[in-house]
Amino acid sequence: MARPKPETFQKAKVVAENRRARYDYHIEDKYEAGIALTGTEVKSLRFGEGSIAESYAEVKEGGEVWLVNANIPEFSHGNRYNHEPKRPRKLLLNVREISKLHGAVARQGMTLVPLSIYFNNRGRAKVELALAKGKKAPDKRATEKERDWKREQGRLMRERG
Repeated sequence: MARPKPETFQKAKVVAENRRARYDYHIEDKYEAGIALTGTEVKSLRFGEGSIAESYAEVKEGGEVWLVNANIPEFSHGNRYNHEPKRPRKLLLNVREISKLHGAVARQGMTLVPLSIYFNNRGRAKVELALAKGKKAPDKRATEKERDWKREQGRLMRERG
């Protein structure tokens, strides 16, 4: 029997974060996926380099999930063994999770958005992947208004206490 997955992911070191995703999308579900990386990519990530701002994930026909357009720059001491910075990278998920993601993307018109790349407590590189639905302009304005109100509430509470 497989061990249950923890609801919150233990993030030892966050390397790259897509902060814009929470503004542009309604986040439905989150998944933790491993990434198939080469040695120079891991070293580059350990130095804190990498960007997932304009990246996305897609489910291909063979039952595989790929991270597309993520930028992990070349490692400075990588010489001829260096990697291509924007190559598609395979994400490692359970078959059941992949079929669930494929169904949601195909039927409900949802998007797979990477929220962050991080190293877990065991030192493995992971991607926090979200199943999300795009927001329209009025939704974005409401999110901004709510964020401003929360900031104002905090300011008022500090003044009182």
